Amino acid sequence: MKVIIAAAQTGGHINPGIAIANKIKEKNKNSDIIFIGTPNGIENDLVPRAGYSLKTIDAYGLDRKISIKNFKNMIKTFKAYKVAKKFLKEFDPDIVIGTGGFICGPVLYSAIKLNMPTIIHESNSYPGIATKLLSSKVSEVLIAFDDTKKKLPKAKNIVLTGTPTKINKIDLSNEQKESLLKELNLNINLPTVLIYGGSQGAQSINKCVIDIIENKLNTNFQIIWACGPKQYDNIKDELSLKGIEIDKIPNTKIMAYIYNMEEMMNLCDVIVSRSGAMTITEVAKCEKPAIFVPFPYATENHQEYNAKVLKNVDAAEIILDKDLNKDTLLDTLNKMLENRERLEQMGKNASKVKIENVENKIYNEIEKVVNRWN
Repeated sequence: MKVIIAAAQTGGHINPGIAIANKIKEKNKNSDIIFIGTPNGIENDLVPRAGYSLKTIDAYGLDRKISIKNFKNMIKTFKAYKVAKKFLKEFDPDIVIGTGGFICGPVLYSAIKLNMPTIIHESNSYPGIATKLLSSKVSEVLIAFDDTKKKLPKAKNIVLTGTPTKINKIDLSNEQKESLLKELNLNINLPTVLIYGGSQGAQSINKCVIDIIENKLNTNFQIIWACGPKQYDNIKDELSLKGIEIDKIPNTKIMAYIYNMEEMMNLCDVIVSRSGAMTITEVAKCEKPAIFVPFPYATENHQEYNAKVLKNVDAAEIILDKDLNKDTLLDTLNKMLENRERLEQMGKNASKVKIENVENKIYNEIEKVVNRWN
């Protein structure tokens, strides 16, 4: 099977594309898979690292504001359609798949014009612009959340498959939990709150956590905090100026990045984070209660829509970024931690939106579309 996968910009777009590619390779060892992305996105690191070829096209998302830069980007993106069309003709794929980012526009639209089978996978609860524009034209739309169906009324074929992720629920024994917490210099007897803001960190969340630490307000719970590689040194310096050593804070472990995220998510009692599509999927799979602080500048406010997927089944609380401070976060956390029975029920409620065998479901749809076309 010859496959083109268009994915760009964020790990939330690229990682599902890689997971889909891996499943195709598993089922068809002789498959020829090429990714199409942008010249400067993180796909230039993630895709080759996963063992796949990457072709780049100079395409851009369009700002709603009128500007010279926006006009230049429009011209470049228009040219990208021609480049994509030329490459698709040369490679002649059996199917073209888009997993997110503005690169999907020129690649999938060109494939449609060339009468090639196409699939777009939408990870977010609120579909992106490319998905909305292409939903009535692609062969099939695959969605992560059932809630997305009503937001794509013009879609020809829409199938609920879920989003691929490496994070799964694991039942840690008391001995494993104790060992993990000991490595972090934390206490087995205190509730554990995992806080993170994505690979780059989240400044508003970080500021809030600093306020909690500085005022020693986490005496009844402990914090595992991934503040982001680009933020870590600044936070270390900021705490040092306040007379706080980053590695000697009671009930707190601060890290730039968490590499064993599956273990940490299954270890904790509550998660505090942004609400990207991948995070929602992972929280649901691990069956954990959460407090989401949606990124306020996400396109179409999609992070708030994502957060509501779990809020609507009483598995999460939402604090808007503008309302986030040490008092609102502490109040929400303490109310959740005080009621262990409800906390456990929230975790069980999260499982209502999780989907099993995601990669197999997606592969089955790919196979169906290719077979229909042939």
